[in-house]
Amino acid sequence: GLILRTRPYTETSLLVHWITAEAGRLTTLAKGARRPKSLFCGRLDLFYEAKLSFCRSRRSDLHLLREAVLRDTHPRLRKDFQALRQAAYCALLVEQVTETDTPIPAVYLLLTQLVNVLDRQGAMPVAVVAFEWKLLAELGLAPTLVAPASGAGVDHILHYLASVDLGSVRTLSLTPAQMTEVGQIIGGLFAEHCGRVPRGRAVALGTNAG
Repeated sequence: GLILRTRPYTETSLLVHWITAEAGRLTTLAKGARRPKSLFCGRLDLFYEAKLSFCRSRRSDLHLLREAVLRDTHPRLRKDFQALRQAAYCALLVEQVTETDTPIPAVYLLLTQLVNVLDRQGAMPVAVVAFEWKLLAELGLAPTLVAPASGAGVDHILHYLASVDLGSVRTLSLTPAQMTEVGQIIGGLFAEHCGRVPRGRAVALGTNAG
């Protein structure tokens, strides 16, 4: 699973919000995680990826975390603040458009790919709009586009974003005007279908398309 958020629950315990391939989004209680000698010490932080084991609650949506085996800390996100903001915005977007305790393997894979790309390549606004466009497609909300014959118009850009892997979108060079136009189209679709776009989008994109 990938950690989306953490926050203190008691003086010694921590709430950890995850997205996982099999269980979807879920919240776990890590008892004693804030103690210096806890087995969870150093394993639970924003955008850490870990193999987790938890005991599912029968009475609420708060589950008990049993174990977290750390796989990746995505260290560059601790040094590249803009990349961290981009990952955080996309995580908020996923939380807004998905339900808890519902398997969403494709969305999980998409978000983990984005975090890995930002960790390897650094902040990249075009990766954010590519993520948004692919997320719309996974949710069944992306409009069907007719493949453009040629050119660098918006339809051509959106087709490229839909077809290329997130790790390769850096090769797409957009002018500020193109970035703003594409961002406004995608943002408008989220606003239309989901009610609103999370705060921080304009900062993540580096445009006035928020």
